[in-house]
Amino acid sequence: MITASVKSAFEQTYVRLMMDIIGRSLVMASQVDKEIRHEISSFPVGFTLSMKVFPDGASFIARVTDQHQLELVQPAAGKPDLSIMFKHVHHAFMVFSFQEGTARAYANDRMIADGDVSHAIRLVRCLNKLEALILPRPIARFAVKAYPQQLNLKEKLSGAASIYVKVAQSYLKGSV
Repeated sequence: MITASVKSAFEQTYVRLMMDIIGRSLVMASQVDKEIRHEISSFPVGFTLSMKVFPDGASFIARVTDQHQLELVQPAAGKPDLSIMFKHVHHAFMVFSFQEGTARAYANDRMIADGDVSHAIRLVRCLNKLEALILPRPIARFAVKAYPQQLNLKEKLSGAASIYVKVAQSYLKGSV
């Protein structure tokens, strides 16, 4: 029997790891995927977005560069332009373990978007495309509200490979 404290520790560790992977993957996807680049190009230079678990859980913060790509940054003074916050680590775990889709989690009031709604919608489109690219199709279909019909196998494999290689390189270099 798994105790509640062991389960909680596992969920926190898993969410921390997935938050790091998602942050790095989103940064790399902003460099290699044309749809994600297009969405990011609509954000102003210097725009910051964050995803975190309330109150002081796992998180990442990304900023739009002069090249209209994302880069991970350290927390700075001031509030990010857009924050996506999970209300509890278990809610984040449900989404990151693909037991509940992002749209369902938002509908179930498990997460909060703080910022301009149009920016939040753009970020969700970026995350959906990222998940469609890097996850196996059966898992991605559950994770995203609508799997992109125009995503062919060649684009999926080349996009996923590029993102995976860049993420692996970021871990080896110790930076993003």
